[in-house]
Amino acid sequence: MPFAYYKRLSRKQQSVYRKSDGITTLRLPKAADLSPLVMRLEYSLRSGVPTSVETEAQSLLSAIVERLQAPPVRVSVLTVRPHDEYAELHGLYRPAAGRGQAQIAVWMHTARRQRVVAFKTFLRTLLHELCHHLDYELLGLAESFHTVGFYKRESSLFKQLLAPASQDPHALAGANANTG
Repeated sequence: MPFAYYKRLSRKQQSVYRKSDGITTLRLPKAADLSPLVMRLEYSLRSGVPTSVETEAQSLLSAIVERLQAPPVRVSVLTVRPHDEYAELHGLYRPAAGRGQAQIAVWMHTARRQRVVAFKTFLRTLLHELCHHLDYELLGLAESFHTVGFYKRESSLFKQLLAPASQDPHALAGANANTG
């Protein structure tokens, strides 16, 4: 069942939406090999140093797009999330323009309390924005809609990246300690 906004889309957009909705997984080759990168990202996020988080986030996403044979994407990690009275922005994807490179921006501090976000929340946001990139660059979709399939693709990547760590009871131990 499509989300409510589906009815407002043009026929062409509805076609893209249905195609997106039908793709529910992204198989990440050798996902277990990325476990050290995931753990380094968690450690750097807990350190609270944006440049370190950005370096580790870039390393992880570069490894993912390389394994998926997708074009590169540039990651920026910013501090406090932009917000208004209704919501706060967690991440933002900008497709490549001209000869430029696609960009992902993610924020590492909550807007209200300005605390470092929980690691799993940060990782999901990073993967969410990456999925927009993959919609365009890997799946060849004309638009990147938030469909059930989109969220399932995001979850499939998340589960593949955390599967090796979930077998170790000490890995990601403090992952939810920094909730905002």
